[in-house]
Amino acid sequence: MKRGWQIFWHVFFWVSVLSFFVWVIHSNTKMSWAQVLIYFLGFGLINIGLFYLNFLVYIPKFLDKKKFRTYTLILIPTVIVLGIGKYGVALLFKPYILVEKGHATTFVSYFLSTLISSLVFIFLSTVLKFTTDWFLNERVQRDLENQRLTAELSFLKSQINPHFLFNSLNTIYSLAYQQSETTPEAVLKLSEIMRYMLYECNDNKVDLDKELKYLQNYIDLQKIRFANKAFIDYSVIGEVDHQRIVPLILISFVENAFKHGVANDPEHPIVLALTVTDTKLNFYVHNKKHQHNRDAAGGIGLNNVQRRLNLLYPGKYNLTIHNGEDTYSCELSLVL
Repeated sequence: MKRGWQIFWHVFFWVSVLSFFVWVIHSNTKMSWAQVLIYFLGFGLINIGLFYLNFLVYIPKFLDKKKFRTYTLILIPTVIVLGIGKYGVALLFKPYILVEKGHATTFVSYFLSTLISSLVFIFLSTVLKFTTDWFLNERVQRDLENQRLTAELSFLKSQINPHFLFNSLNTIYSLAYQQSETTPEAVLKLSEIMRYMLYECNDNKVDLDKELKYLQNYIDLQKIRFANKAFIDYSVIGEVDHQRIVPLILISFVENAFKHGVANDPEHPIVLALTVTDTKLNFYVHNKKHQHNRDAAGGIGLNNVQRRLNLLYPGKYNLTIHNGEDTYSCELSLVL
């Protein structure tokens, strides 16, 4: 279907151009309809044939393959043969074409005029061919780059929270083994988290309120894991309404705080502070470090999320990380 439309538009273009020139020339000169039709239909079809011969055959076979000498050696005799052929056609309509103001047009002068028209059509077809190829190559490169980025993002996304799932399952197993009353709640939280990760965050962006609900479920599950002895200062400032965000872009910061931070110290709670406006988001995370894990506060999780930010929010985010002796904090500013 696409090929058929291309042919249609090419035919439509040439028919429109020839019809326009036939009408203009006939309306503004003393040339008869016969002269005009011979000029723009007869010779026009020959020139259009040369246009597509160069466009479809000569350029792909020779010029695109950098066979410049072969291209020139073939193009020159083609133009000469067509020039002679045009003169032969003109002889058939000698009274209309080869006589100007009572004087016969010589072969040399007529051939030179046809040579110029042939070169014009060759030039136009060459320009169109290279312009078309350039746009096609640009589109192919964009498609390849998009495929590469999509594959990379899928890979990065697949790395998110694999150990979280195993830790959560171990926590739930321990709760079930102890016949804890919080087991059903933990299972429910985990199911909501997995449903979101598997089914609701497959789009490029999701509603911010869904992402924050996912964070809340994660925090609640961590509280259950610590037997409600985890101290977390979690706040959301601003109205969460229609904003949208790339899914799973905030969880790595929260997970990092629980993994490398101290969650059971009431004097040093894990701080999660989110401020949101219609167009911007600011997310601040602060935690006290474990004494035995001071130098591992970053890890692959934050490298992953920073790579995703570079791909999905180029020039639209700022990430500041402070890796202190006893504390770790990071602040993400994001243009939604």
